[in-house]
Amino acid sequence: MASMVATDSSPSSAAARLLPVRLRTDAFSLRRLLHMGSTYSTTFPRYFALRPSPFPTSPVVPTAAMATEASAEVIDGKAVAKQIRDEITDEVSRMKEAIGVIPGLAVILVGDRKDSATYVRNKKKACESVGINSFEVHLPEDTTEQEVLTHISVFNDNPSVHGILVQLPLPSHMNEQNVLNAIKIEKDVDGFHPLNIGRLAMRGREPLFVPCTPKGCIELLHRYGVSLKGKRAVVIGRSNIVGMPAALLLQREDATVSVVHSRTNNPEEITRQADLIISAVGQPNMVRGSWIKPGAVIIDVGINPVDDINSPRGYRLVGDVCYEEACKVASAITPVPGGVGPMTIAMLLQNTLISAERIYNFH
Repeated sequence: MASMVATDSSPSSAAARLLPVRLRTDAFSLRRLLHMGSTYSTTFPRYFALRPSPFPTSPVVPTAAMATEASAEVIDGKAVAKQIRDEITDEVSRMKEAIGVIPGLAVILVGDRKDSATYVRNKKKACESVGINSFEVHLPEDTTEQEVLTHISVFNDNPSVHGILVQLPLPSHMNEQNVLNAIKIEKDVDGFHPLNIGRLAMRGREPLFVPCTPKGCIELLHRYGVSLKGKRAVVIGRSNIVGMPAALLLQREDATVSVVHSRTNNPEEITRQADLIISAVGQPNMVRGSWIKPGAVIIDVGINPVDDINSPRGYRLVGDVCYEEACKVASAITPVPGGVGPMTIAMLLQNTLISAERIYNFH
């Protein structure tokens, strides 16, 4: 799991003001919902379709008035993640009552990184909140790679464990690829196994699991009724954890996708053409308002600490996108924190539930 993920998943007061509406079948088909492997309810937060379309059909020239008055819709990841966790709670309870099985998630943590320990603690807390059993192994920094592989093997063979993840990053003396590849593909709830990624990349094939952070990005767009078919999307960053699988998922949604990375010429020019931007590079405030096409939708995955003498902690968290500038140009944007971060853990819980249901053929 990417260590840059935020974990605040409490409902916000703004969420309470969202008006649920019935699912519009023209927004996305039931078949697409099922192939994403998601558990959906019949009500969703307020659709952008109730406002002017976030994807203008003709170029919009920003005016001085727009620059000062326009304000993007906030895509509330906390509220959506809470809705998904409630759905998971109900399904876990139904599974337990029907066949006596409780989904189980195992987490392996190596070393004493405070951020990693915090993420593991939050995952454990999230499991408890929805009724999923959690298993944890915390190993010292100097643990050998073979010892980690042994623990993975034990969890692979444990029928009470339906999902396994190794908290990243691993200590430098370990081969991350060897460790991740050792996880049984049927329990690879992080979606990092090369066979899962390979299936994600191929038309006509379905991965057993989709990586949690990019899956959370697409889920947010679905839940807010943002149509992707035929739209121009730019993914900033090409990591195996977020950027690359996000681009593959967008292609599955029939978007036309460009990937901007550290070797890209004229990234600002390319990004400005996008109806949708997903940024996952870990560079604070890199994407400025001038990079954004008026009316674009922005999903900001970055979680970056910046110095702030006014904060009790001495720093505050910002995204890859300059929020103050972007919200005057975009039609919708995720906040940082409180946007993609809560969705990542919600998708991890959802993948664990999906794994247990698949193993027991429970519908």
